[in-house]
Amino acid sequence: MEYQHDQVYEPAEDTFLLRDAALAEVRPDDRVLEVGCGSGAVSAALLGRAASVAATDINPHAVGAGRGRGVETVRTDLMAGVRGPFDLVLFNPPYLPTQPEERIDDWLEYALDGGPTGRATIERFAADVGRVLAPFGRVLLLVSSLTGPDEVRKLFTDLGYIVLLAAEERVEDEDLLVLRISRDLCRCGRCAGRDD
Repeated sequence: MEYQHDQVYEPAEDTFLLRDAALAEVRPDDRVLEVGCGSGAVSAALLGRAASVAATDINPHAVGAGRGRGVETVRTDLMAGVRGPFDLVLFNPPYLPTQPEERIDDWLEYALDGGPTGRATIERFAADVGRVLAPFGRVLLLVSSLTGPDEVRKLFTDLGYIVLLAAEERVEDEDLLVLRISRDLCRCGRCAGRDD
């Protein structure tokens, strides 16, 4: 049974772009975690295509939505208290640049408010995702041209990850991008044929 609530982010172009990228990326033996699942549409699309699918959300109404779609969903802030390892981590973060005076202070705000740069939640995610990511795991992260994709790439490369573009779509006045992020397991340079 599908659960709908006016305090849950309704699936939109960003949801569908991440869902399609996840369907292209997922492997049958993957343990998948979706952080901030919102409606649960992305996680639900992976049920039966991965070894396991779990999700988190800080919004209790979103937790209900995920469970309503048959996804094992827990209420927590990002990945707090979650133990891995996960082979595929998905995240459509709140990425809209938002000033404090623009906040509307409701549950839906958690899906939208990316702080002044649009990267506040992404920075917290980047700092913690390695804790739950399997050594050869991958992250699919949705970002917008409003968020500063180059700054997001640098954030992850500075933490020792490789960042590639998995998908891209133009929607009205912004570009939506799905970044594929994985560990740089050999940073010595020799694997790439360099002699550092």
